[in-house]
Amino acid sequence: MYVAVIGATGNVGSRIVEELLRRGHRVRAVVRRDGALAARPDLDVVRADAGDRAALARALEGVDAAVSAVKFLQSDPAVLIGAVKDAGVPRYLVVGGAGSLEVAPGQRLVDQPFFHAEWKPEALGGAAFLEALRAEPDLDWTFLSPSALFVPGERTGVFRLGDDQLLTAADGKSSISFEDYAVALVDELETPQRRRRRFTVGY
Repeated sequence: MYVAVIGATGNVGSRIVEELLRRGHRVRAVVRRDGALAARPDLDVVRADAGDRAALARALEGVDAAVSAVKFLQSDPAVLIGAVKDAGVPRYLVVGGAGSLEVAPGQRLVDQPFFHAEWKPEALGGAAFLEALRAEPDLDWTFLSPSALFVPGERTGVFRLGDDQLLTAADGKSSISFEDYAVALVDELETPQRRRRRFTVGY
């Protein structure tokens, strides 16, 4: 497949780019500034601002799928979704957040008293993005939420998948590495199981 990655130089986006290349896909890295990433075999680099719908749509034309890996506070779901639709991209995957996952029926992680106040704006932005996707009548989207602790680590390929509930291990820890998150996202891209749905990944 030919896959565009918006936010290709970030913590998550860079791992997704590497996972796609590892599996033999061609990647179009969409970056904000020239020189942010060097082109190499099967990797094309295109400059476009994620806040500019027309420019982003031009950057996405001709790909088989697009992955959005930009921070929610630095993006507008209407612009990103609009650009994907304008470009006629057949499939759209979004790097989500953990805050909108449930810790109990009807109780989101972001609404819990122990949730750090400084993380709330980004988490609520992710929840708003998910609702914007759910309101789209025709778009073929998937939103992948990580576990609560989302950090650099190893690519093990061993993890669990869930739906709308936060995944926790036997010790109560909820975590996933950027590397294994990328594995789960590209798995879904290659073999779609959760079209027009959110899911989550964790150990």
